Amino acid sequence: MADGSSHREVLRRIRFLPWRRKVGLAARLFRDERVPWAAKALVLALAAYLVMPLDIIPDFIPVLGQLDDLLIVAVGLWLLGRLIPPQVVAEHLQGLEEA
Repeated sequence: MADGSSHREVLRRIRFLPWRRKVGLAARLFRDERVPWAAKALVLALAAYLVMPLDIIPDFIPVLGQLDDLLIVAVGLWLLGRLIPPQVVAEHLQGLEEA
């Protein structure tokens, strides 16, 4: 994409954002009507899984207990990157970078 909104470029720009702006980006994307409902549902499902006391592998098992949480979050973030159009993310990023 010639407009600078390729997946890699968008991810690079997000990586260099301060944490507060990353939270602001997430809030903006959650409110944006162009973001598919599946992406919004995935965010809620990830949050619910992390807060829920039941895990696929219990956390008291050393390393594996935390590894399953990390793996699920990583896959969830990857899916979000595929579900949300990069042009929408780039638009919100530009607004945050200018602020």
